[in-house]
Amino acid sequence: MSELLSKKCIPCEGGTLPLSPEQAAELHTQIPDWQIAEEGGMPKKITRSWKFADFAEALAFANKVGALAEEEGHHPDLLVSWGKVGVELSTHSIGGLSENDFIIAAKIDALS
Repeated sequence: MSELLSKKCIPCEGGTLPLSPEQAAELHTQIPDWQIAEEGGMPKKITRSWKFADFAEALAFANKVGALAEEEGHHPDLLVSWGKVGVELSTHSIGGLSENDFIIAAKIDALS
């Protein structure tokens, strides 16, 4: 079980530094099905998508993700389409990734 699952998201504010490539790579080992997208050599977001039998199943999963995001106070970007949900996480207030992104990713993985 990922140690990220036992953590709670804490608010990030401007002035907090985004994770370094090394920090992101270390946390990534706990959510290996996600992809790290970089910009200028820095990790900027993590993404993952899921496939479902139909739109109703995809929407049900997206609603579970939404409820989790509200509970944690950290919200992903979601793309819901027929049979597919895409999730993108980044901490916009710091312009990159924070531990919160990895915490939510691990908790989303636990939903699927």
